Amino acid sequence: MRGFKIIVANRTLNSTGVFFATCFGVGYLPKAPGTWASLIALPVAWAISNLFGILVFLIIIGILFCIGIWAANRCIKYFGHKDPSYVVVDEVVGQFFTLVFIPPDLIFYTIGFILFRIFDILKPWPINWADRDLNSGFGIMFDDVLAGVYSSIILVTYVNWA
Repeated sequence: MRGFKIIVANRTLNSTGVFFATCFGVGYLPKAPGTWASLIALPVAWAISNLFGILVFLIIIGILFCIGIWAANRCIKYFGHKDPSYVVVDEVVGQFFTLVFIPPDLIFYTIGFILFRIFDILKPWPINWADRDLNSGFGIMFDDVLAGVYSSIILVTYVNWA
């Protein structure tokens, strides 16, 4: 745990891009940081959806996507890896996209969380292509948006039939 505190103190506070890309340090959690970031996105998505509606939610997703590209590119340079595991803003954006077109509902959000994690982990085509071949902040962000698109299609279909 000592090493974890040193990493957080030395890295997230020294670079705005890293701080944002790690979602304020969530990316430094020692086990499954992407899953934690997706979980943290749920109540935030709920609040955005309830307070502002779909249009503002989509605008926020677009803004976070663009900032995420910048922040992920900073992390690529900072950590020297193609896709640093600390970067979790992509999971937040992908999870948000999964949920944007459905009403806030505990069951729907739970299903959306599970679907997104499945697609993000298994990476069917073209998610695996984006993850493998797009070596940039855009690639880091885009593969999770694709996972969010797949998840959203299934979830919206389920919600409309439920």
